[in-house]
Amino acid sequence: MNSEDEWFSQVDMLFIAHRTRLRRAAFKILGDWDRADDVIHDAYLKIRDCPDNKLEVKQPIAYLFQTVRNMAIDQYRRAVFELDLFDSEEEGLLVPDKLRTPDIYLMHYQSLDLIVAALNELPERTRRIFELYRLEGYTQRMIAEELQISVSLVNILIHAAIHHCKEALSSRS
Repeated sequence: MNSEDEWFSQVDMLFIAHRTRLRRAAFKILGDWDRADDVIHDAYLKIRDCPDNKLEVKQPIAYLFQTVRNMAIDQYRRAVFELDLFDSEEEGLLVPDKLRTPDIYLMHYQSLDLIVAALNELPERTRRIFELYRLEGYTQRMIAEELQISVSLVNILIHAAIHHCKEALSSRS
């Protein structure tokens, strides 16, 4: 067995033997057992995959603890940074919705009433074409086939209905 294999074997045994202490060290920094477990796992992988000269490490247990502490501190700093950067979800729920205030509702209801009144002023066929197109999702071709008129007439009547509704809304303001 070469010395690198011995190093890996020693690291494995040290992680197993000192897992509880390593976990506790990470928990003291992070305050969360699950995150402490993640740090220990990441530290193990980092040490195993490290391309540095492992044979120069004179105190492997101190090296393991220092690696775990450093990674826990990095994760703690990252969490604090993200907490400062992003507000919590609860804070977002407290932001008032400017589109749902009573005056906005009233304005929308008034506009809707004006549109309904404007549509009732239209001839029956024009109103029906507009409703089929805008409310029921028919295509102009489907409307033309159902009412047995040309597609161009359907297009003209839709535009006439839209124009009439826009005039009714603009006359309010």
